[in-house]
Amino acid sequence: MTLYLGTGFIIAMMNVLTIGQLARQAGVNVETVRYYERRALLPEPPRTRAGYRQYSPDAARRIRFIKRAQELGFTLREIADLLALRVDPETNCEAVEAQAVHTITRIDAKVTELEQMRAALRELVKACDARRSTDDCPIIEALEPQGEL
Repeated sequence: MTLYLGTGFIIAMMNVLTIGQLARQAGVNVETVRYYERRALLPEPPRTRAGYRQYSPDAARRIRFIKRAQELGFTLREIADLLALRVDPETNCEAVEAQAVHTITRIDAKVTELEQMRAALRELVKACDARRSTDDCPIIEALEPQGEL
């Protein structure tokens, strides 16, 4: 006797993605998909009896959303908030805007910090004389913890 589940089963199976297929469609690796699941950015998918994950095609769209948000400087925690706002029908654009303004403020602070780091390194490079040994190098000295021999 052959079990026939009908065309609905075949169509449903065609819309299910394995973790490898999902990773390829989303442009990430499999470990990224698993990581997003652990961080609850991606809902844990149903599994087959054998334990294989079964993703919907919408999961690839969600991962691309996450990656684009990361490219714009949002942290994973901020992205989780954006994802929650995205599905809340009571949320308006002001809440999303507030999140973006917070991210801009954090990025501005990081830019200031990076500019200070660059300026400090430039000063150390100016102080460096290529003919000195590393025992007398101002860059090495600046990196040494104070009080150690």
